[in-house]
Amino acid sequence: MAYYRYCGDVLMIYAFSGLLFGLLIPYMSRRFAKFMPATLAYALYRLVKPVKRVSAVKRHGNWQYTKMMSQYRWRSVMWGILTAALSYGAFYEWGSQLIWWKLIFIWLLLLSAEIDFRLLLLPDILTVPLLLAGFAFSAWTGLWTMPYDSSLAALFGYFVPALISLLFVRKNKDAFGGGDVKLLAAAGAWLGVEKLLYTIVGACILFALYAAVTRKRQGAFGPAISAAAIAVAFYYF
Repeated sequence: MAYYRYCGDVLMIYAFSGLLFGLLIPYMSRRFAKFMPATLAYALYRLVKPVKRVSAVKRHGNWQYTKMMSQYRWRSVMWGILTAALSYGAFYEWGSQLIWWKLIFIWLLLLSAEIDFRLLLLPDILTVPLLLAGFAFSAWTGLWTMPYDSSLAALFGYFVPALISLLFVRKNKDAFGGGDVKLLAAAGAWLGVEKLLYTIVGACILFALYAAVTRKRQGAFGPAISAAAIAVAFYYF
């Protein structure tokens, strides 16, 4: 009985940590929206010290500002619930072994999805650390993929989509953004070549469904990549 109580307490700790991070995802996305594109140093500086906020005079009685903040709070709550659920599921599925590495993988993908959805931009401050963390995770643990497979998958995720985008460059020069390529490379570093292929196929299906529902031919591809990569990790590992 004590063991099960301990496991339940630990599960709630990770779920609560995910909730806190998820609540901050819209806030961090808003901060990126105000200063991107930016260098790594400036991005870190502005995350800690935000730009000047709207004055109290403009906030008072401004229905547009009130509506925006209401939407922002609901978005924050929804991200918090989703991140908490995924963090809970990560510990339930994978146990405590190296769990914080896996949570970093999930959390950075979720933050990347929100930023790309808002800005149509995937900043290097997120994709590059995610890539390096994937290399470190495979080299140190070999848990999800071996180092050589991690490196090969990162190259595959970077160069193959870039080559495919050449087929569409005459009609749409932004058919596949540089941030999407870097995010795929980062996902490949964590998942390996075979699982990256599943991620690419899943992302294309998700984006096709999104395009069909919204009747938009263009949009952020990062959320589809993030969702597919997380789903592949849960299913195969």
